[in-house]
Amino acid sequence: MNEVNTGLFEFIRFNGKDAVRVEEEIVEEFPLTVLLNGQEFATMVCSPTNMEELLIGFLASEGIIRFYEEIRNLSMDESTGFAYIDLYREVDIHDLDHSKRFIGSCCGKSRQFYFKSDVKTAKTITSQLPIAVEQCYNLMQELQIRSEQFRRTGGVHNAGLATPEGLLEVRTDIGRHNALDKIYGTVLKQKISLKDKLIVFSGRISSEVLLKISKIGVGIILSKSAPTNLALNLAEDLGITVIGFARETKMNVYTHPERILELNKESCSN
Repeated sequence: MNEVNTGLFEFIRFNGKDAVRVEEEIVEEFPLTVLLNGQEFATMVCSPTNMEELLIGFLASEGIIRFYEEIRNLSMDESTGFAYIDLYREVDIHDLDHSKRFIGSCCGKSRQFYFKSDVKTAKTITSQLPIAVEQCYNLMQELQIRSEQFRRTGGVHNAGLATPEGLLEVRTDIGRHNALDKIYGTVLKQKISLKDKLIVFSGRISSEVLLKISKIGVGIILSKSAPTNLALNLAEDLGITVIGFARETKMNVYTHPERILELNKESCSN
């Protein structure tokens, strides 16, 4: 189920100096504490939907697991906000320090900033999946149509796994990163092949978002929002096509335009 929980909240809305009391839906924010092999590992704030996929994707994104089958048991107690995950191998929580930065080379081209876990899990993408400009417009329109909760609340992000022909899975969360982790968890749990897939996204493309795209293993991210400069530097190095500001019949192709069918090799190099 992907329906994000909401509740009614009464507040005062101003239009100029005119005030009116209204009642509208507000999205739920849910703290979830993860115990990994009996040790407290992390607390994430999320939308309480598709939480199993969120946890699987989060562990994979952090480099704790590579495959869904590495998990012995996964259970949740939503009344207390705890998730219990047991792996088939021992894990020392003290060795899993994701907060330390690592400065290193990315594919030998430029010096980039990574968390330690990113060094292990970021992938250079070699996919040659092509996509037409019209298909990009259609995918973004489809994501907008399926973003009913955003239209009602304005408080969630959406991430979609797609082929150029259409959306396959859509996940919603108050956090951009969580929405992507839910997609990643779905990919691992369902063993979805990524050779003809891309990500359609509602949020800003930061360096952290770009690294998640790399870890998932797709070569194209299509978003209605803007990228950051560090995200674009990483995308150049990691072989990822970044398309931003995709709205109605306009979009910007920032990196690796060779995957766009309407662009020939000469125009890509100029």
